[in-house]
Amino acid sequence: MPPGSTPSASSEETAWAVPESLRPDLARRYAPVHSGAEADREMHLLTDFSTCGDVVTANALRIGKVPFIGVIDHVTRRDRPVEPGLLAPLAIRGRRVVRNPAGMLTQRLRDAVREMVGTGGGLLEVEGEEDLASLALVESLPSGATVIYGIPGEGASFVRVNAASKENVRKLIDRMELRKVRLGD
Repeated sequence: MPPGSTPSASSEETAWAVPESLRPDLARRYAPVHSGAEADREMHLLTDFSTCGDVVTANALRIGKVPFIGVIDHVTRRDRPVEPGLLAPLAIRGRRVVRNPAGMLTQRLRDAVREMVGTGGGLLEVEGEEDLASLALVESLPSGATVIYGIPGEGASFVRVNAASKENVRKLIDRMELRKVRLGD
C-alpha cells in the first residue's frame, strides 16, 4: 500500500479459522468452570482478570468487579443484551471496536487485545463473534492474570495465565487454518 493511503473496504485481513478437527479440543475444559454464586465468589477473589463474553462481563460488573479488559459482541444465548450503562466503568478506561467473523480469530482482534493490554485495558466490542478472543487474551495478558470466558448453559471458565496456558493457546492457534478474509474498515 502506498504511503499515506488507507485500506479500502475490500482490504484483506489475516485470520485463523477453526477447522472441524479442532472443535473438540476447543470444547475441552482447560480450567475450572464455575456458575452462579460460586462464580461470583471466585471473581471477588481476583485482582487481575479479563472477561470474554457478554454475560460473564456483565456479571462481573454487576457484582462491582471491573475487568481489566472486557470483550463483548452484544449477542447472548439468553437474548438479554447487556445494559449500556453497566459497561460505563469499563468503557471509561478505553473502548475499541473491531470486526471478527464467527469461527475465526483475526489479526485485527489479536492486535486490539495486545494494544489494550499495553494501554490500560477497557471495553473491546466485537462486530461479529467474540468467542475466540479468549485465546487472544491468554496470549497477550501477563502471567498471573486470569481470563474468564463464558460457556453457555454451564457457567464461566477461569483460566490462569501462565507459561502452560500460553503454550496451549499457541498450539491451538497453530492448528487453525490460516486464511485471508475481507472485513472492510
